[in-house]
Amino acid sequence: MKYYFFKPLKIVSNSLIVMLLVFCDFNSFSQAFTESNLPIVVINTDNSLPILDSPRVLANMKIIYNGPGVQNFVSDQTNPTSLNYNGRIDIEIRGSSSQALEKKGYGLTTRLSDNVSNNNVSILGMPSENDWVLNGLAFDPSLIRDYISYAISRNMGNYAPRTVYCELILNGDYRGLYLLQEKIKSDSQRVNITKITTTQNTLPELSGGYITKSDKDTSGDPIAWTMPSYVSGNNANFIHDLPKPTEVTVQQDNYIHNEFNKLASTTSVNNYSEINGYPSVIDIPSFVDFMLSNELGSNADGYHFSTYFHKERNGKLRAGPLWDFNLTYGNDLFLWGFDRSHTDVWQFSDGGNDGAKFWKDLFLSPQFKCYLSKRWNEVTQVGKPMNLTILNTMIDNVVTTIAPAAVREQTRWNSVGVHLDQINGIKTFLSARIAWMNNNIGSFSSCNSVVTPPLVITKINYNPVLTTSFTSNDQEFIEIKNCGNQAVNLSGIYFGGLGLSYQFPANSTLAANTSLYLASKATTFLSKYGFNAFGEFYRNLSNSNQNLILLDAFGNTIDTVFYYDSAPWPTNADGGGSYLQLIDTALDNNLASSWVASNTLNRIENEIESQMAIYPNPTSDLITITSKMEISKIEIFDLEGRFIQNITSKYEVNEVDISRLSNGIYMLKIEINGISITRKIIKN
Repeated sequence: MKYYFFKPLKIVSNSLIVMLLVFCDFNSFSQAFTESNLPIVVINTDNSLPILDSPRVLANMKIIYNGPGVQNFVSDQTNPTSLNYNGRIDIEIRGSSSQALEKKGYGLTTRLSDNVSNNNVSILGMPSENDWVLNGLAFDPSLIRDYISYAISRNMGNYAPRTVYCELILNGDYRGLYLLQEKIKSDSQRVNITKITTTQNTLPELSGGYITKSDKDTSGDPIAWTMPSYVSGNNANFIHDLPKPTEVTVQQDNYIHNEFNKLASTTSVNNYSEINGYPSVIDIPSFVDFMLSNELGSNADGYHFSTYFHKERNGKLRAGPLWDFNLTYGNDLFLWGFDRSHTDVWQFSDGGNDGAKFWKDLFLSPQFKCYLSKRWNEVTQVGKPMNLTILNTMIDNVVTTIAPAAVREQTRWNSVGVHLDQINGIKTFLSARIAWMNNNIGSFSSCNSVVTPPLVITKINYNPVLTTSFTSNDQEFIEIKNCGNQAVNLSGIYFGGLGLSYQFPANSTLAANTSLYLASKATTFLSKYGFNAFGEFYRNLSNSNQNLILLDAFGNTIDTVFYYDSAPWPTNADGGGSYLQLIDTALDNNLASSWVASNTLNRIENEIESQMAIYPNPTSDLITITSKMEISKIEIFDLEGRFIQNITSKYEVNEVDISRLSNGIYMLKIEINGISITRKIIKN
């Protein structure tokens, strides 16, 4: 089915706007609207002033919401207990081509009563912030394309704007169904990167954070640079979002532009080296997921418009978040002759809005394409976010929620038609699209069983105790141990996600059976612990919980630990003067029982661990313990901490007979120079 709603690609002329408004035959009358199962947003501008594209106008906003499953009434706006928000805002029309429609989209900021200060507030369960968008669902007769696309991305583990359906009354006029959603911006609960300032113009501060977008040149923001597309004459425009175009410095513009140039130059020759190829520039998992989201929807605007990127300080360039997915799942600007969202095309290579060349070049790289195919296979499995059954269930649930409002939307704007037909069209599209992608995305056999280096996160000091000498955050550290018998090249290895940033320098190595430390502040680490940290990570470890993910250059997981500050995790590591220490590298370090609280880190402990060996393990009878320092005590405990055996120790080499023990796992406690080292041993 082809829909008559459309979206111009450039600035719309006045004559086309007139044609659009006449063609769409909008209803200009207000319908009786008294209640909804959705939140009701009531906005009254000061003196009933019209809302403009610029400047913003002041207004009061009330959000009527009585809770899940409870009906909301327009009359509830006088009942304080029914109001999720009741306060000041400033508001403007937002969007580009959607401004041609009578039903507008809006951007708004919640303000304090002084009409100037930001009012950071949680709205409808979304994390506290002050910048919001009322998405008018322009050109989407299904009313669900943005909603489901963002939800799919979040279900894949990525940030995408949170959304809540609502109905809007503006200056007494019912305006129909909207999505109240988060604006893309730097925030710990949105794009979790640091805001770069105008004074940060040298490394490492110069390296982030940035938000950049490829988009139309109709927003009023200047184009920072362009990059060629494979479609002649259709270059991709790149625009600064963070820092703001009015605040970006020459050094910052050059730095982030160069990151994109490195991506383009490395992909054009398929340089996939971990040292200086595209894996050293980009976070491959985010680019993979971004491409899959755009391709599942066959996004006609994908890669070229409303395409965001972000980069944390000392981190890799990342793709996303998603934005503006209305021309997807078979929808396009049919009135203007556009028909690009098909089930049997790759949107990065469709001869239209293909985006910068690096998108197609990535797909043509056998190494990247393998991971694209591998991830596609993963997310389309039963119960996964892009599985057809899961998608259809999500769609059915959304449609049930908005069904009454969809009827009112059609009555108000005549923009929906038969809503069930629109929904069935999307379902039919998804079925065919998934089948086509299955047949055309290629094999992932060459990257299906990648062997990652034997690196294990073994210590985490996430909430050090505050002292008179050191601040808490400056004392944070992470230990990583090479548990193998060969040195590991650390090129391209990094911490994934956002919130903590570190990438190992090219050609750095870690010797066999040795550890390194990454510190929040290297000078503090040296001063307190007596030896040098390997490097400094950026941002701080969470004092409550955090998922630390160590990845190789292509995004394969090497090790991951999701720690917590509450039981059963050792609570003395939470500001009690201790840190988390893994009992043994053979244990699952995602289990709280595998960790203890320790506070003995110093130069001597580091030397002890590097000069001690325990072998063979597992064993059926004898286990050998060697050390270049005198061992004063050896004890064996079971996993419940019960004492089993005391061993008479010798200076360098000790043979311990455990043949009489029952098969199972035991803890070996070794004391050297007053330092206790605990290791797991297995009797078989």
